[in-house]
Amino acid sequence: MIEANRKYCTYFSCDTVTVYNTFDTNFNHILNTVRLPLHVPGRVNMVDADEIAKLCYERFKQLPRRGKPEPGREWTLLAAVVKITRCADSDTVEKQVVSLGTGTKCIGRTAMSPNGDVLNDSHAEVIARRGCIRYLIQELHRAVSGGVSSVFSRADERGRWRLQPGVSFLFFTSHTPCGDAAIVPMIDSWSQPCPPVTSVKGHEGTDARGDRKRKAEESREGKNIKLPRLEEEETAEDNLEDRGDTKKSFLSNLSSIEDPSQSHSAKTPVETGPCDSAGQLYQVPDTHRTGAKCVSGGPADPRHPGMGYHSTGVLRVKPGRGEATLSLSCSDKLARWGVLGFQGALLSHYLEEALYFSTVVVGKCPYSHEAMHRALVTRCSNVSDLPAGFSVCPPVLLQSSLEFPFSQAQTQLQHKAGQGRISPCGAAISWCDVAEQPLDVTANGYKHGVTKKASGTAAVRSRLCKLELFHNFLSLVAATDPSALPPSLRGAGLQTYGDYKQASQGFQQAWQQLRSQAFPLWPRSDRDLLLFH
Repeated sequence: MIEANRKYCTYFSCDTVTVYNTFDTNFNHILNTVRLPLHVPGRVNMVDADEIAKLCYERFKQLPRRGKPEPGREWTLLAAVVKITRCADSDTVEKQVVSLGTGTKCIGRTAMSPNGDVLNDSHAEVIARRGCIRYLIQELHRAVSGGVSSVFSRADERGRWRLQPGVSFLFFTSHTPCGDAAIVPMIDSWSQPCPPVTSVKGHEGTDARGDRKRKAEESREGKNIKLPRLEEEETAEDNLEDRGDTKKSFLSNLSSIEDPSQSHSAKTPVETGPCDSAGQLYQVPDTHRTGAKCVSGGPADPRHPGMGYHSTGVLRVKPGRGEATLSLSCSDKLARWGVLGFQGALLSHYLEEALYFSTVVVGKCPYSHEAMHRALVTRCSNVSDLPAGFSVCPPVLLQSSLEFPFSQAQTQLQHKAGQGRISPCGAAISWCDVAEQPLDVTANGYKHGVTKKASGTAAVRSRLCKLELFHNFLSLVAATDPSALPPSLRGAGLQTYGDYKQASQGFQQAWQQLRSQAFPLWPRSDRDLLLFH
């Protein structure tokens, strides 16, 4: 396999090989839909990473103000799903954002609801994917009702559907996914908030963490700092979220800091560790930190100085707000989607084949193609014996040169005195191309801005929570003629959310193969959280 990490990339994909080639050209951009030449001599399926990034940033710009970060004080992350349609009657490719999400938060274990009415994971990548599920349910609803769907056409098996010829999906994220893909070497061209250090304590780092927390609290005293209404106080380590450019955790086992003015002087950012026999400090190449914690039962992070701080290639759970979570990192979820598809268990009932992202584009940020490939591709590359309709389908990996205007780095550049501390935005935004209520803004797992009076009612639920997506799916089943139901939905006894997921036999078999061969430590869902109707 030949791989290229360049701005412009074309590729040809089949079941056994992916061939890449690079070239330079110029493209025209149109607000939400981009039309590009389909055929270039010797090259097919053209993807321009900058055009994709610009398309997604423009879609975000058009959204209402509600839920967006406060410029210069709050930052967030953005992800999107882009539908690509190769037009059969013309020499063009149409690219359209069908789902977009922002967010950096997830709730803790104790906040999860057995009723499925809380949005557990509000990281941008998860928001974008769940919004895409809403879009796909709408398109299937049109198809089963005899209408025209721009996505699906009938498959050979009764009750099953496949993608329209020429339709595929691409995934964009403004930042390297949290978890394994975010463990990348530092280089001097990247922003490095934490300068090198001159001494190292033990690996526990409790003194340093306590000192950081105390200083953070002192810095807030005497200042009138505006915070998001629903945002809770976080520890210094949890406030990292798990993004590669927020490397404050790197101080967790360090005791003193050199002059910040010297932090970019070396060709490669380093930690300075023990001295040699001449009294000179060794310079140790450093790596970005991820706040995502290794799952229990497997290798733990050694927390050695520099490049030895993290274990790589392991499953990780996202940090919560002061307590553990059950949400796997976005690196892990993207790797899972590369085998099981991003459609999930419920929609697998209706689909002849799983849906895979042909390409993953990352915006301008600390990035390593090697780390992305390790996290999203290598870990699942040897999975075999998958049922019909499933395969190992690694995406093409590209990076854009365009940075999200509300990234942490850009927010730091725009920050002004008197604005208070810079913090991640407490709200998460979902927009998807659906007819009813395309915009959904949440905070702490519930709809943003609701009052306590509405607690326990449908008014507080996000359109993306398990219960709402399940109800959307049940509406699809009800709209399907009984004679046209997929075979797996024709039996009796399906009542709960868990019942419908378990009845998707092909998906469950594929998941069992993936778990046993690549992710044996992936935490199993608590059955008590799947019994809602």
